[in-house]
Amino acid sequence: MMMETVLSRSLRMMFAGSAALMLAQPAFSQDAPIQRVEITGSAIKRIDAETAVPVTVVKVEDLKKEGITTIEQVMASLSVSQSQQGTSQAVGSGTGGASFADLRGIGQNKTLVLLNGRRLANNAIDSSAPDLNMIPFAALERVEVLRDGASSLYGSDAVGGVINFITKKDFQGGTVTIGADSPEKEGGAASNINAGYGWGDLEKNGFNIFAMVDHQEQGRVGGTQRDYNTRYAGGLSSSTYPANWAQGDLSGNPAGPDCTKGVFLVKGKNGLCQMTTSSFVDYVPKSERTTGLVKGTFKINENHELGIELLSTESKVETQVAPVPYGGLYINRLRPDGTPNPYFPTAAGLNPTYMDLAGSITPGVQPGFVTARWRDMPNGARADENINKQQRAVVSLKGVLAGWDYETAVSYNENKITQNLYGYSDGNIISKGVLEGVINVFGDQSAAGTALLNSAALSGNERNSKGTNKAADLKLSREVGDWLNTGHQAALAVGAQYEHQEFHDAANAEFAQKVVASTGIDPGLLQEGSRNVSAFYSELNVPVLKNLDITAAFRYDKYSDFGHTTNPKFAFTFRPVKDLLFRGSYSKGFRAPSLYELHSANSYTNSANTLDDPINCPGGTPAPGKSASANCSQQFQVLNGGNAKLAPERSKNGTVGVMWEPINNLSLSADYWSIRLTQQIGSLQDYDVLADPVTFAANYHRNASGDLAIDGSQCPNPITCGYIDLRTENLGDVNTNGVDLSAAYKLRTKDYGAFTFNYSGTWVHKYEYQNFAGDVMHQKVGVYSGDGPIFRWQNTLNVNWTQGKVGAGLVAHYKSGYIDQEPTNTVPSYTTWDGYGSWKAAEGLTLTAGVRNLFDRKPPLSYQTGNFQAGYDPRYTDPVGRTLYVRGTYNF
Repeated sequence: MMMETVLSRSLRMMFAGSAALMLAQPAFSQDAPIQRVEITGSAIKRIDAETAVPVTVVKVEDLKKEGITTIEQVMASLSVSQSQQGTSQAVGSGTGGASFADLRGIGQNKTLVLLNGRRLANNAIDSSAPDLNMIPFAALERVEVLRDGASSLYGSDAVGGVINFITKKDFQGGTVTIGADSPEKEGGAASNINAGYGWGDLEKNGFNIFAMVDHQEQGRVGGTQRDYNTRYAGGLSSSTYPANWAQGDLSGNPAGPDCTKGVFLVKGKNGLCQMTTSSFVDYVPKSERTTGLVKGTFKINENHELGIELLSTESKVETQVAPVPYGGLYINRLRPDGTPNPYFPTAAGLNPTYMDLAGSITPGVQPGFVTARWRDMPNGARADENINKQQRAVVSLKGVLAGWDYETAVSYNENKITQNLYGYSDGNIISKGVLEGVINVFGDQSAAGTALLNSAALSGNERNSKGTNKAADLKLSREVGDWLNTGHQAALAVGAQYEHQEFHDAANAEFAQKVVASTGIDPGLLQEGSRNVSAFYSELNVPVLKNLDITAAFRYDKYSDFGHTTNPKFAFTFRPVKDLLFRGSYSKGFRAPSLYELHSANSYTNSANTLDDPINCPGGTPAPGKSASANCSQQFQVLNGGNAKLAPERSKNGTVGVMWEPINNLSLSADYWSIRLTQQIGSLQDYDVLADPVTFAANYHRNASGDLAIDGSQCPNPITCGYIDLRTENLGDVNTNGVDLSAAYKLRTKDYGAFTFNYSGTWVHKYEYQNFAGDVMHQKVGVYSGDGPIFRWQNTLNVNWTQGKVGAGLVAHYKSGYIDQEPTNTVPSYTTWDGYGSWKAAEGLTLTAGVRNLFDRKPPLSYQTGNFQAGYDPRYTDPVGRTLYVRGTYNF
């Protein structure tokens, strides 16, 4: 513990002292080959890869040494990433097990994700962004992260930045890697194996074909395998096992009043108990992922190459939550045959009469009945299985034609998600069995009760979603002359793209109807839409002085559903001396409304919060002629769904930075960045609308009586249905800025080997946002506000050593603290250390072993309620704990 404290303190001091440094990767490569290359963020091929925009390049071989095996782990290692959704958030959320990237924290749908420079199909459930789990990690060569807006080149979504995952191109021979992760504590073990083989030398044989298969398995960490959710009673529910019962003013629970028996119970009020459902929730869900990639490159002649890329990925994520809750069961004093019900509660004062079961039942009124709130523990925890499949095919042609570097391709991308449910039960069978005294909600079951519960068990397919993206593109680039006699050539790139996008999302009506009370999914759910997108873009780089380049770019996009948009970008690089480079850019960007945001089904439901009608119950007092029961402290009907009138989100991006190499092998960089986002797409909150009936007058739709409905059966009848319109719309602004820092140093010694030091950090100066147009600005840096915090500081430090056949490394990750969702709690900073060693044991064989989270740093306490996991925030911390990993790679 003392060693951890000293190292953590030293790390924080080092990070603080690094504010004079900054961003990216080593800026001035000493031994890069002289060839024209294309870097993410520019369409122009050039010899000098130092563009006017900030790009971080991460080599996958370095990541593998650190024990990283998934793209989600890659995102966690980037200081620029403020990711808000990972695979663990699939628990109880219906995301299909997806994990998304979120640069700058402005939303996963505003970070563009590419594979080899082209788009993947977005997640089929909400069409917001590609699922990172679909990307073939084992086949990657590098990851290029553009930390700047780039709509002038890539179009929609490239607001917070662009992440380009680039696979190997010319791979020969074979490779096999086998690895395993073994946590110190129970649960969370993982394994992976991948194999690949490549044939042909592109230069000598005129072709290269390689195939790569990767399989990964992640074991679950259950809610009882770590103690984080015992920090406080999380996920409290009055549906318990054994059940709470009530009749009039009388109530009780067989485990009351102390609630020390039963399942995960805590003491409530009036002899009732509450269940802490968080103990059922997975910290890490069980997952399994298989990826296959085949890539072929064929030389037609010296000037032309044909490329074919085929990708298939299947990801299966299994999650679980607490058993099905039943909140309105009724227990009769007598069974249908007239005999006493042995499961009827025994308590003084209970009404001794009963109602013949042939009579009508009015809940809460009929004598002889008690109501019960119960969990179906006999049928076990609810679970879902998310099967996510990605298919991709790309055929490309590139080369040189009439002095132009060209590349053209056609592509097909498809994402399909199947959601299956397990551990659910038929509410009609359960209700009848409890009412008639067959099912015991207070204890053990009889044989008849067990048989009836077994017959009520439900498992099946609930929902199926599919999204496709069909595209064609063409890009041309060439030098166009030394226009200003600077000794450097101006360069031009032009390009065009076409896409057809579709999505279809539907419930399995028959099964969804049986579980609608537990899932909330409308059995009639059907959401679908399509559109065409065409675009033209151009980029021109002009050296105006020997040491000053100016770049201008623009892109025109036309969407068949909302219209067109044009977005420019201007940038410069200035090198006053050889080892010092200044750069900057200004651009406009946009994000088109997704097909889901435009076309998701409209549906009525209860408001999330219990509130007063500001007109009929101002200040909590009913207006004349209005009743409190219908207007005060109620969950009113709201209308949710898509909006075909949405306009795109707009952004203005700016960067200015410096790259400096003061001595040989030392590079430093710093980039200031700023993003102003307007017309952000989202939904109004019920409490905002009900707090201001003047500003939001257009969102009120009252019924014929001038009321808002409180019963779902009253809608959509226009006579009885009064509702608040909370459908998706264009809302307020986001304004954020900060600084990215980096430093890299290489030290080669004669006797002690070679050392490399790399530091990257992001400091956020401002992050403010509005919930709606005209709203005040809400601050988010270092404060849990809205859906989470924005970290003031995020830093990563890597130290690596190699000598001969051995090597070792140390990696530190740091996130600054913040004020929690519960403001009385401050979530402390979070620092983890990873260490590893490698050995080239034989020709072609490399062994790596390491420990993640060396000092077993536990996730800090958080009272967040946005995720099912309790006691910490699963989006930013690792619940697995100290983990040993081993990897063996054999190349042949």
